[in-house]
Amino acid sequence: MPKYVEKSNLKVDALLVDFIENEALPGTKVSADQFWSGLARLAHDLMPKNRQLLAIRDRLQAQIDEWHRKYGPVASDPAGYEAFLREIGYLIAEPADFTIETADLDPEIAAICGPQLVVPVSNARYALNAANARWGSLYDALYGTDVIPRDGELAPGSTYNPKRGAAVVARAAQFLDEAFSLLNGSHANVTSYVIAETAGLAALAIDTAGGPTKLKHSSQFTGYAQVGKSVRILLQHNGLHAELVINKDHPVGRAHPAGLADVIVEAAITTIQDCEDSVAAVDAEDKVGVYRNWLGLMDGTLEDTFEKGGKTMTRRLQPDRTYNDAKGGLLSLKGRALLLVRNVGHLMTTDAVLDSEGNPIGEGLLDTAVTTLCALHDETNSATGAIYVVKPKMHGPDEVAFACEIFGAVEKMLGLAPLTIKIGIMDEERRTSANLKACIHAARQRVFFINTGFLDRTGDEIHTAMEAGPVLRKDEIKAERWIQAYEDRNVLIGLACGLSGRAQIGKGMWARPDDMAEMLKAKIGHPSAGANTAWVPSPTAATLHALHYHQVDVFEAQKRRHNQQTPPLRDLFSMPVLDPKTLNRVEITRELENNAQGILGYVVRWVDEGVGCSKVPDINNVGLMEDRATCRISSQAIASWLRHGIVTREELAGIFARMAEVVDAQNAGDPLYVPMAGNPGSIAFRAALDLALQGATQPSGYTEPILHAARVAVKAGA
Repeated sequence: MPKYVEKSNLKVDALLVDFIENEALPGTKVSADQFWSGLARLAHDLMPKNRQLLAIRDRLQAQIDEWHRKYGPVASDPAGYEAFLREIGYLIAEPADFTIETADLDPEIAAICGPQLVVPVSNARYALNAANARWGSLYDALYGTDVIPRDGELAPGSTYNPKRGAAVVARAAQFLDEAFSLLNGSHANVTSYVIAETAGLAALAIDTAGGPTKLKHSSQFTGYAQVGKSVRILLQHNGLHAELVINKDHPVGRAHPAGLADVIVEAAITTIQDCEDSVAAVDAEDKVGVYRNWLGLMDGTLEDTFEKGGKTMTRRLQPDRTYNDAKGGLLSLKGRALLLVRNVGHLMTTDAVLDSEGNPIGEGLLDTAVTTLCALHDETNSATGAIYVVKPKMHGPDEVAFACEIFGAVEKMLGLAPLTIKIGIMDEERRTSANLKACIHAARQRVFFINTGFLDRTGDEIHTAMEAGPVLRKDEIKAERWIQAYEDRNVLIGLACGLSGRAQIGKGMWARPDDMAEMLKAKIGHPSAGANTAWVPSPTAATLHALHYHQVDVFEAQKRRHNQQTPPLRDLFSMPVLDPKTLNRVEITRELENNAQGILGYVVRWVDEGVGCSKVPDINNVGLMEDRATCRISSQAIASWLRHGIVTREELAGIFARMAEVVDAQNAGDPLYVPMAGNPGSIAFRAALDLALQGATQPSGYTEPILHAARVAVKAGA
């Protein structure tokens, strides 16, 4: 049982009190009394509104359910459906045209386009890797992934394969030709890169097998540095930097005519340190672990020591990078991604803090107060003093406005200037998508990004239309018109609200971390669509995705799209229902097994081991990045088929039991793993099955209530 301490009429878990008073407050101008009394005011003043907004969600969903029971799917009367949504207040009138007013944003938000990492801040090693992923080795990213084929003479092997290495160098030269083209010839034929200095100015002299040449655009040469035996030549294109590492003593450089040992690219421009979907934090102990790592990132003290390859390694935050610039001065570039923090949404409460009546307070309130307090220690992250909070799972403009109200109250509580806390709006719930312009307007003084979260968005689409009819199979949903309408509306509405050059328009995750060749083919679609940034699952993926932002000038892409027609709401509401007669029992069973196996593989790690995001093998043993959003889709898909009689509860129980055997076999090498098959005491198995059996009645189809309860039970030794 938690040990509580009285603080300003609150009961606060002693672990949280110790962290706040002995770690987070020292070094700030905020006193303990100021913090606790401010938190008490937050809970007293804002929790009633929080509960009211959640009640509105439930009321609207009940009305939509009733409409579908009466009229069927949206396609039966699209005009009537839209009129109904306006009548009940689900849709509101769009505001007049406006331009966002957010001020004091860092260039990584407003002016630089590039990849964005999302990482569980609960894992110190991952958090540091992501923060340090601002710069990545292109050679390593190419050599270690399937971008270079892995068969035949190019197979990686247990030791360095020179032929594979040569293919890496050739592919890197292709990138250099595209981004930093030469006046004559190719980077593949360069025999020397030399810094030539004249009267205090520096220039880049290049020789090739065919004779001397130079960069087609000499202004792309930005600076240079001597680091040990390496000369690092700094180039710039589309706002992003790349380094040519020249070192003829390096094993790779020795084999290159010009001594090119590596190409380092500027990669993860921003990183979301996540307190939400990728984290399993269910009590004060877990929350303090999350907050402690965020504090360590803000004050620069976070480090992690671990074993790798038989060696002990310690990871810390990378320093900034210093160069001699081409004009004779010094140039400093940030060594780390600009760090954003994702708080939880409005739904969950936490018993880490109980209000004056003994009720758990909103977890989102606590997140905002504590992550902002930790950000007061920032001296190197934001050059403008901004604090970037990503706010997920908001349903419509009233909930966005409420988040802004929370931010304003926390600023006052901690003595910050108004509008210091900026908001990232996750466009991942249907009521937000349908009212996006009004949502942006509600946050027009704070908004720093809008981002499509198509995974959660799909889960919410299924849940919202639960009574319309059975949902399509998951692979079929991806090709539906409403998905493209959703993605297009996000960009076009964002541009119409003036986000170009002022804030980020983002896109969602690439969920297959081992399939980088396909990512290079597909994910160029995000910058081409006018997105400043898009999510990637690893530093390696960020390095590779960065190439797309050299291929595409995003601001030019945004100009091309600026006057395109926004898809109408009828397209956004156009997902059809499944005709069960089009599937045979084998196809139905295969789809159910696929979803059940994915749920079980994710939930067992979440519940038994507290792992909120991981690479989980699917039913075909293909590793997929899974978090609560992917779990939400699978559980809602099964719940829809259960609701409409395609499968029975008894059949589902049998399918989950069979898939538990599959997941047990996939995790046989994990010494911490507790088998689920044939184990009546498996809380994880029960939670996974409940996500499907109870999915239709879970609030907005979210997985958190069931997962949290199960994890608490496991931690309590139930």
